[in-house]
Amino acid sequence: MKKILITGAGSGLGKGTAIGLAKEGHHVIAGVHVWEQRSELLKIIKEEKLEKNIQVIKLDILNEVDCQHAYSFDIDILVNNAGMGHSGPVGEMPVDLIREVMETNVFSPLEFSQPIIKKMVKRGKGKIIFVSSIAGLTTSPYLGAYNASKHALESIAQNLRDELHDFGVEVATINPGPFETGFNDRMYDTYEQWYDLAETFTKKETIEKASKKLLDNQLDPQIMIDEMVKVIPQKVHLFRTIVPEVMSKNCQQYQEEQYTLKCNEKSSSK
Repeated sequence: MKKILITGAGSGLGKGTAIGLAKEGHHVIAGVHVWEQRSELLKIIKEEKLEKNIQVIKLDILNEVDCQHAYSFDIDILVNNAGMGHSGPVGEMPVDLIREVMETNVFSPLEFSQPIIKKMVKRGKGKIIFVSSIAGLTTSPYLGAYNASKHALESIAQNLRDELHDFGVEVATINPGPFETGFNDRMYDTYEQWYDLAETFTKKETIEKASKKLLDNQLDPQIMIDEMVKVIPQKVHLFRTIVPEVMSKNCQQYQEEQYTLKCNEKSSSK
C-alpha cells in the first residue's frame, strides 16, 4: 500500500480519488483548499469508515504555512491536482487573470513539488503526478488562459520526467476530458466579472455558444475517478493517461494539424 498526498482534494476529481484510494487500502493525505472543505470531507470519511486511511489537511499551495505542514509527511506519491481557471478571449481579458491561472496551475505546483522531489531523490524512489487536462494538448474557445497553463504544465512534467529518471523518481500526467464536476461550469462563468458589452469586440453570444457546447457534453466524473484510482498507485503505467481514451486520438490530430495550418486559417476543430 502507498502513502499518497493529493492536493485539491476538497472537491471534484481530487475528492473522489482520495476517497477511492483510501477504499483500496492506501494511506491518503488529502489536501483541501479551505477549512470548510475539510469539514465536509471528514463527514464523508466518517460515514465511509475510512478514518484509518485518510488524513485531511488544509493545503492551499500558495500558502507557505500550509506547504510547510505538508512537507512533514513522508510520501511515496504526490498528486498535484489543485487548479483553477478563468474564461474569456485572451485578446481582451485582463492579463492579471491569466497570471493568476499560471501561478496556481504552473508555478505553485512546481514550487510545492521541489522539496518533495529532493526527498524522493535522496531516497532514490518516488512518483510525482500532475493532473493536467486535454486542455494541455488542444485548445478550446475562450479558455485560452487555462489552455496556456496546462500546456506549460505538460512541458514542466516532460522535463521533470527526463531529468529525474536517473534518480529513480517517476513523473506522469493525468489528462481528464470534460467531466461534470462543476469546475468547467465555474470557469466559464468567470468572464462575466470583467466583460463589458460596450467595450469588448468579442460578442457575448459566441462565448455563451462555446460554453454551452462544452458544458452540454460533460461526462460522468466517476469514469475519471476510477481510472485515477487505478493508475496512481501502479508501479508502471503510461506517462500520459487520457480519459476518455477516444480523446487521445483527437489530441494527436489537433497537434498534427498545427504543422499544416496557414496563418490565415482556423483549426477545423473550432
